[in-house]
Amino acid sequence: MTATTSRLIVGPFNRVEGDLEVTLDIADGIVREARVTAPLYRGFEQILAGRPPEDALVIAPRICGICSVSQSAAAARALAAIAEVEPPPNGRLAADLVLAAENAADHLTHFVLFFMPDFARTVYAGRPWHEAALRRFAANASEASRVLVPARARFLHLMGLLAGKWPHSLALQPGGTTKSVDPGERVRLLAILAEFREALENVLFADRLEAIAALSSLSALEAWADAAPRDKGDFRLFLHISRDLGLDRLGHGPGTFLSHGSFGLWPAGVVMGGKAQPYDPAQVAEDLTHSWMDGPTQPDADKEGAYSWCKAPRLDGRVAEVGALARQVVAADPLARELVAASGGAVRDRVVMRMIELARLVIAMEGWVRQLRPAEPFCVESPLPLRGAGIGLVEAARGALGHWMTIEAGSIRSYQIIAPTTWNFSPRDAAGIPGPLEQALAGTPVQPGETTPVAVQHVVRSFDPCMVCTVH
Repeated sequence: MTATTSRLIVGPFNRVEGDLEVTLDIADGIVREARVTAPLYRGFEQILAGRPPEDALVIAPRICGICSVSQSAAAARALAAIAEVEPPPNGRLAADLVLAAENAADHLTHFVLFFMPDFARTVYAGRPWHEAALRRFAANASEASRVLVPARARFLHLMGLLAGKWPHSLALQPGGTTKSVDPGERVRLLAILAEFREALENVLFADRLEAIAALSSLSALEAWADAAPRDKGDFRLFLHISRDLGLDRLGHGPGTFLSHGSFGLWPAGVVMGGKAQPYDPAQVAEDLTHSWMDGPTQPDADKEGAYSWCKAPRLDGRVAEVGALARQVVAADPLARELVAASGGAVRDRVVMRMIELARLVIAMEGWVRQLRPAEPFCVESPLPLRGAGIGLVEAARGALGHWMTIEAGSIRSYQIIAPTTWNFSPRDAAGIPGPLEQALAGTPVQPGETTPVAVQHVVRSFDPCMVCTVH
């Protein structure tokens, strides 16, 4: 029999940061091939070229408001590498707290506002969990957002105490942080974290953060999900939905995982085929075959064969997935490793590890605040040489972020940015190998008459695209 084939263009996507289109080649109700298009060009790498190096601290955060601290941290670390300075302990702790606050808030926002509302759709009416999903996550009227979004806003008051403002703070510098913390502010930080912990424990998890952070096997995760009614805690509700819909069989990634390392909690590294190896930034290259780019920063909108403003980062020629799942796989977390061994790295696994990482981040932040020493320095001077090169590597909520900077005659000669979504949403390379999302979409079911297939939405959102960080 001849397969029934068709082509479907899905986009623009709502509830994502930036512009995104996905072209699907469908045969007999299954996605056979996908091409992911970033249709908006922004050009921050060109904007930064020729400017004083310190301008990166002002301009780079404006790549994105959602993850501006991640961009600030990467720029500051690139400058620190050029200046050959190390922040004092207080500066490192304060910078880690600011970045962790943004990552934790991002994990919560993704779950409550971006990912879970798809399960309140009418296509799932009749499922045993649909009524609870509708009540908890329906757009504009959900119980979860009424509690957790204000809790997130109060949690981000941390930014005012540690960085002056959010987004686009100038507090993160190569030599540390410009905003010190006095004893009274230290007490306020602990109070903010205590209130955020309470919201997470009462609503999102319906359990202690330590119990979530300690989940170390698939059997323990399943036992925890079954230990209470499915609507007791939003994370538990997700696990029941995932089990019913088979989200562990949906959206398998490339199987290679990359992490820059973060907070001293999770190391840098790569896992390929289940085997760990060190991460070498020199092995990273950007393939431009199917990108509307002529050279590292020159746009070419008429380039033949191109279909995206996103470049195609490759690690020694390999496609790599980044994000919370990748971080924890590289860190040899037993649950993350078991999830990947069981499913290859799927929609369920990406969401599970973001939620567990959220719990672990808040616990770690409480410890970091207690380690602050208000009477000691938070920053050291960091004069820059007239020439040099530096790399700033960070783990944003969505994964590995890198800034590559070269200075000549006191000005930025070149600035290259590879964001998490650049890795995950990359187009094909010269060998025709699809990027992580393009691979993950292959095999996704499409129901008759669907113009925005719900399963495709789940796969895309499990990677949590931030397209505005991607297209430079």
